[in-house]
Amino acid sequence: MGTGNISRQGATFQQWIQDGADYSVDTAQRFAIFMDILRKRGNGYIDHLRSGQPPVLAFNYEIILDGRHFERPVNHALVRIVDRGERKDIRTDDMKRRCKPPKRPALRKRPIVVIDPRAGHGPGIGGSSMDSKVGKALDNGFTVYFVLFYTNPMPGQTLADVEHAMVRFIEEIMRLHPHDDSPIIIGNCQAGWAAALLCADRPDITGPLVLNGAPLSYWAGVEGANPMRYRGGLLGGAWLTALLSDLGHGIFDGANLVYNFESLNPANTLWAKQYYLYANVDTEEERYLEFEKWWGGFFNLSDEEIHFIVSNLFVGNKLERGRLELRPGKTIDIRNIESPIVVFASWGDNITPPQQALNWIPRVYGSVEELKKAGQVIVYIIHENIGHLGIFVSKSVAKKEHRNIIGHFDMIDYLPPGLYEMVIDGDPETGEFAARFEERTMADITSMADDGESEKSFEFVHAVSDWNESMYGVFLRPWIKMGTTELTGELMRWMHPLRLQRVMISDMNPSLKPLKHIADLARRHRKPLNGGNPFLEMEKRFSEYMAGILNLYRDARDRYQELTFRMVYENDLLKTFFRPAEDVGSQAGGMTVEEPDISAVKPLPEPEEGGYGEGLIRAIAAMVRSTPTISRRHYGIALDIAQTHKVLQKLHPRDFRRMIRVQARLLEIDEGRAIAALAKLIRSEEERRDAMGIVRRVALADGVYTYREKEMLEKISYALEIDKQPGKSSSNVFPVR
Repeated sequence: MGTGNISRQGATFQQWIQDGADYSVDTAQRFAIFMDILRKRGNGYIDHLRSGQPPVLAFNYEIILDGRHFERPVNHALVRIVDRGERKDIRTDDMKRRCKPPKRPALRKRPIVVIDPRAGHGPGIGGSSMDSKVGKALDNGFTVYFVLFYTNPMPGQTLADVEHAMVRFIEEIMRLHPHDDSPIIIGNCQAGWAAALLCADRPDITGPLVLNGAPLSYWAGVEGANPMRYRGGLLGGAWLTALLSDLGHGIFDGANLVYNFESLNPANTLWAKQYYLYANVDTEEERYLEFEKWWGGFFNLSDEEIHFIVSNLFVGNKLERGRLELRPGKTIDIRNIESPIVVFASWGDNITPPQQALNWIPRVYGSVEELKKAGQVIVYIIHENIGHLGIFVSKSVAKKEHRNIIGHFDMIDYLPPGLYEMVIDGDPETGEFAARFEERTMADITSMADDGESEKSFEFVHAVSDWNESMYGVFLRPWIKMGTTELTGELMRWMHPLRLQRVMISDMNPSLKPLKHIADLARRHRKPLNGGNPFLEMEKRFSEYMAGILNLYRDARDRYQELTFRMVYENDLLKTFFRPAEDVGSQAGGMTVEEPDISAVKPLPEPEEGGYGEGLIRAIAAMVRSTPTISRRHYGIALDIAQTHKVLQKLHPRDFRRMIRVQARLLEIDEGRAIAALAKLIRSEEERRDAMGIVRRVALADGVYTYREKEMLEKISYALEIDKQPGKSSSNVFPVR
């Protein structure tokens, strides 16, 4: 796009006139088609409302349970993905549940449950295309379930009621899959913390947890970035959500959440998204309307739900600190989660940046050693630049990251306890990728964010929020409730700008009746420019200029908000009048996380207890611990051993996984004693040589020993008395790197 294209040096006056005429025709046609697409968006919004706002799933499904009919009713439903095909709307007569167990794949796999966020939008975006995580799960032979929700909450619905319904859903899935392991839970965005609540409350019925762009560390971030974390403090805390809920007659309008998201990036909301459609009206109509069907489907929450979320999670940050009381006497602690956890974040995500997705790990566990002692496996993946929605919507992400996450669930299940990064290599053009798991330390995560001192200001936000809520509840709330009715609440929702713009540019506006015919004429006589037109180039330059101006405004606004937040909440006068809650301590990050006596909570056998199976698994686990990078090749060898060995093949996969975690924890607590006890577990000479051969086979998965692997081989060999002196192992005959 050089200057020569715009100046057209040497062009005749007639050429300029012709270019101007061509551009005038083109831009007039584009504008007519652009406005017609907006009209179709408005019509689609109205049609979507009339049909009950069904999910935007691209798959056939059948309802298994409808939470609206529970004893404590909620607006959620559990459906099973039947196959790929046309969508089905949720209908009341579907409540005749078809609960026959699904057909089993050739290789039995645990079911998968996908939960979409209730953040103002409707359900189904996690499976809105064939190339989605749902499609990849079906391709891998999994039975897939989806948790849907309806537009309005049930009267009096609370977050505890929703979590109780989720438990019912999982119990029903386990009833339908009596021979399978507990289901994999996938939570997108805000559904991530909801899934974490479920898994922490009922670890006995839930399997691996996948958090896609999910915030669990709400105060984390970097100075000069992540502006969303300051907004609660600038608004004075959770009282504003109470006000909006009261004005809505007990209903919090989900359009407010969508508006909040849109305000983060005004350049995209006010200009770039619309201009991209305007510049590409011939090719972008279908994609735009499909996305807007979901983006403009506003779903509501009850006042109890939104107050709990904002006050306890965003403002109070209680989930990370293990102080979240879901119901009286029921405190949720993330450390209760027993199955592996996979966290997927992106540097391009301005809603849930990697700091908010990952910082809870060092805050909850403190160190990798404590993580290992707890027998926990945590794997994280960080994308370089994909945006928030792209984490669970992008087709390219589904083909790479989600495909590998889903395809490696079997391997993740058997990883030794620890912290890993999933590294995916391959060619995006061919779609051929290979994943490996590399050990990481807590420093790899904490280095992404500012130190904990920068978060202490948020403690005072919590205190100010509580005070503001009290003042609002005493002086304003009674009067506002007195002046609102169901009708005024509904009118307020209809007058929201995001709804109003869709209704005003639709067939409900009589002044737009000629628009459809004008657009049809423009399509029939369309004369698009092929490029090189100087006026078109100037248009693109102007668009870039407008986006740049709006980005400058965004950056200045965000910086001003951050400085204002610091000035208010780091002010000594405010700190004098508002003291942090008693449960907020002075540890790094402003949080107090009680150090548990993990051995007392989860008792372990003595290292000398067990037999040949325990000893063999311990030796394998010790060798894997000495391998810094675990690849599919390591897993393939271990799986082959587990399926063919005369002792290990008799173990149920669930018992085998549990035994791996127990032996890994024994090694973490006291590796020397655990290795020395191998001789008491593996007694005969034949068994010891068999074990040593298996351990060498695992060590040589990549064809060569590392020094750490060689050292571990020598320790195991010496403990089994195959070589009496350290350093005399027969492994010396193998190359070392």
